Amino acid sequence: MASSQTELLAENIIPTIDFGLLVNGTPDQRSGMVQTLAKACEDWGFFMLVNHGMPDGLSDEMLEAFTALFGMSYDEKIPYMGGHVLDPIRIGTGFNYKTDLEKCWKHYVKIFVHPEFHSVSKPLNFRDISKDYSECARAIGLQLLKAIWEGLDMEERHVKEALKLSSCFQNLTGNLYPPYTNPDIKFGFVPHSDHGLLTLIYQNGVDGLQIKHHDRWIDARPTPYSIMVNTCDQLEIVTNGKYKAVLHRVLLNTEVARMSVATTIGPSLDAIVGPIADLLNTDYPAVFRAMKYRDYLEQQQSNSLVEKGALNLVRLS
Repeated sequence: MASSQTELLAENIIPTIDFGLLVNGTPDQRSGMVQTLAKACEDWGFFMLVNHGMPDGLSDEMLEAFTALFGMSYDEKIPYMGGHVLDPIRIGTGFNYKTDLEKCWKHYVKIFVHPEFHSVSKPLNFRDISKDYSECARAIGLQLLKAIWEGLDMEERHVKEALKLSSCFQNLTGNLYPPYTNPDIKFGFVPHSDHGLLTLIYQNGVDGLQIKHHDRWIDARPTPYSIMVNTCDQLEIVTNGKYKAVLHRVLLNTEVARMSVATTIGPSLDAIVGPIADLLNTDYPAVFRAMKYRDYLEQQQSNSLVEKGALNLVRLS
């Protein structure tokens, strides 16, 4: 098999985590799954989550609600377009509408749903569906983080206090990648890492999401109703680089639209995030400087997205 950086591996070899065993398994089953999760985070930064407890019907309703939202008239969307990156509801195109429109082709809706819940007023059922979906996704994400701290032999209480996870930040994003045939634009989303701790992704079954693993771009092809999870910038900072924020991208489909629902779990916006002291010593000093998460998020969302550009700004070496 060739070793080209752009080689695509068709087979789905991404690690699978059984969430049911993490939550309801025997002590031995849970311990084994914690170690499997630790290996997935360290080796891949990406995994497929099954038996996660998110109702299939709710996932489909969330996709349908975003579909209806994207289908609203331009005038109905105007109040949410543009604005500041920390506005609780934003509708736009590309990543940063000022700089990235010619790099990637997608429509998005970004909504802050925790610690304060926000919602658009239309479609009429959007508020109830998004609230239920967000609460379920947040519970899953926090359980995964609990297992991640355990796999690192970190004191959960100390990490939760340091990151102020009782008031964790969570956003809910709908991404629509329309079919596109312009050869000058091949990305729905350019290669990038996410700003939070973990991102949970549910998609409509249309391929396009790829992750970078050992310098190869690999197709992420989840089984039906599974959730894809990727590690993010704040987790790389907290673990002092042990768990890397995975680079991922979305390729455009020329025939059908791709849609995904992504929810990112992060520290409290007021938390000052740096490497956790439990993982540091004289032989393993901090490689990132601490920064308030609010400032990091604003910095990352305000600038053109280039791979790990924001993360590199807080790197000490």
